Amino acid sequence: AGSRLQHEYVPSAHLSAACTCLAWAPPEGRHLPSKDGPQRKKRKSEVGEVDKQLDILAIGTAVGSILLYSTVKGELQSKLDGGHDSRVNCVRWHQDNCCLYSCSEDKHIVEWNTQTCKVKCKWKGDNSSVTCLCISPDGKMLLSAGRTIKLWDLETKEVYRHFTGHATSVSSLMFTTVKPMNESIPFDGITGLYFLSGAIHDRLLSVWYIRSDRKEKNAVMSFAVTDEPIFVDLTVSEVKEEPVKLAVVCRDGQLHLFEHILNGYCKKPLTSNCTIQIATPGNEGDSTPKPVPILAAAFCTDKQSLLLVYGNTSQPVIEKVSLNTSEPHICLVRDIQKVLSLKTDAALTKVKTPVVNSDTKVLVPGIPGHSTAVKTPASGKEKKKNKRKPGETEESIEERLGALDIDVSKVKTPGGLPQTDSLAVLLVQGLESNDAEILNKVLNTRKENIVKNTVARMPIYAVIPLLHELTKRLQGNPYSASLMVRWLKSVFTLHASYLSTLPDLIPQLGMLYQLMESRVKTLQKLSRLHGRLFILASQVAASEAVQDVPEVNQTAKLVYEDESSEEEGSDDEMIADKDSDENWDEDEEKEEQSDEQDMTVEKEINGDSDLEPENESEEE
Repeated sequence: AGSRLQHEYVPSAHLSAACTCLAWAPPEGRHLPSKDGPQRKKRKSEVGEVDKQLDILAIGTAVGSILLYSTVKGELQSKLDGGHDSRVNCVRWHQDNCCLYSCSEDKHIVEWNTQTCKVKCKWKGDNSSVTCLCISPDGKMLLSAGRTIKLWDLETKEVYRHFTGHATSVSSLMFTTVKPMNESIPFDGITGLYFLSGAIHDRLLSVWYIRSDRKEKNAVMSFAVTDEPIFVDLTVSEVKEEPVKLAVVCRDGQLHLFEHILNGYCKKPLTSNCTIQIATPGNEGDSTPKPVPILAAAFCTDKQSLLLVYGNTSQPVIEKVSLNTSEPHICLVRDIQKVLSLKTDAALTKVKTPVVNSDTKVLVPGIPGHSTAVKTPASGKEKKKNKRKPGETEESIEERLGALDIDVSKVKTPGGLPQTDSLAVLLVQGLESNDAEILNKVLNTRKENIVKNTVARMPIYAVIPLLHELTKRLQGNPYSASLMVRWLKSVFTLHASYLSTLPDLIPQLGMLYQLMESRVKTLQKLSRLHGRLFILASQVAASEAVQDVPEVNQTAKLVYEDESSEEEGSDDEMIADKDSDENWDEDEEKEEQSDEQDMTVEKEINGDSDLEPENESEEE
């Protein structure tokens, strides 16, 4: 009513999978255990008690998935995948059961069960892309259109009727009557009904009649508009003499109203009974009025008034206009700038300024523990206006920065270290945002005392994320692992009672346990290796020390030789040779004896020694 934005939803994949079509679930859609028999009647009585609030919105996307969004809960309820592999062109809910029908560029029509989020049925709807769907008033038939229009029997999924359709792809399909005009013929639910279709780049809206035979495939009448229709709404004719009212919004921003009793064939295209346009008043210096485009129009429940949506799409203005069709052309004058400025003033701002006491300490991103001096707003003084007086000069950026008054030296504690409470806050922030820079800053702290206090002041819910982070870091560089062990130790000592209450503790800490096990297993081998390497290293060092000592030069500086010494030397050599020849036999005997002694010793050892004295003496 106030034409304010009530609810906004941006799907997470809105850039890659843009929304292409929308459809509200019928208001009874929430109580839908679709059962036959007497329970169905009971459900209808329940609906009377519950206010008919629209809740579920089906959103087709450009990638072929359909999102079901609950506006009451404000969250995505479910996602329908696997039906289409191309852009979804149209989604339509069935009136009675929780089925959803969708058509796509992939030429197929899919029937979904929205409770199980599964495809109930999928069939080929056309040789080219299917662009529009409409379910018949009794819910047993389905109209589908690409360029040609087909009427399907929903039970058998077979084509019941063909219609010529349009030269371009159809953008709107809707039934205009609920009952046939000729009441003498028994009604089978579909024969004798009229429906309307509009297509892109086509300035004629066609009306089609569903006959009992298959002879006639062409439109029975058409409505002419000034430009391509972008939005069509109509009041359904329920009684024989009641005319159908049609509101068509064209791309040129005009709205055309038609009123016609559907009673058979009409050769000439019908023109509009009334055309509505909106323009700005030509005042305040700008004398020429500018047209304001109408974006959409819908009939109110009384069928006598219209809701108009005009302006721009980001901030549309919604207005109720009562119909006065006696005039053929109506131009509404609306000052859209004024309306929008009023709206923005009235709208609540999303930015909230916190109420701050003098004791409060505000943390600022940057150095851990870095905070700004908070100035409490003085109630007596008026806020300084941005407008300068003509004599004043503008403040320089340096002065402005000075006015911010961020002093790091004031904040630091006497020890000059960041405070533990700020470290705990930073740690939680780092874990929540998964910011490596903050985590590095906090986890590289070496002082046992600070580590202990930080872990103690940390909220309980951050314990498991911290353990996961530590496990991740333990697998990395051995230097960082040695730092992480300190944190682990204090986490286990301070939060052991909490950890023991967790039912899924074993899977949570499984990786950490395996890490420790593997580290401990290699410890013994590593210590042995360390010992050996130490001995080797010390030997290498010792040998290097020996090599460093300067060697004594052992070659004689002067050699004095006599002439006689050469002769004597040759005689000595001769004598030595003779001796060696004489000694040769003796040496051999000695060797034999020693060999025999060895043999006896071996035999005694092996228990094979001969006990006969003769042998012994011989050997001796």
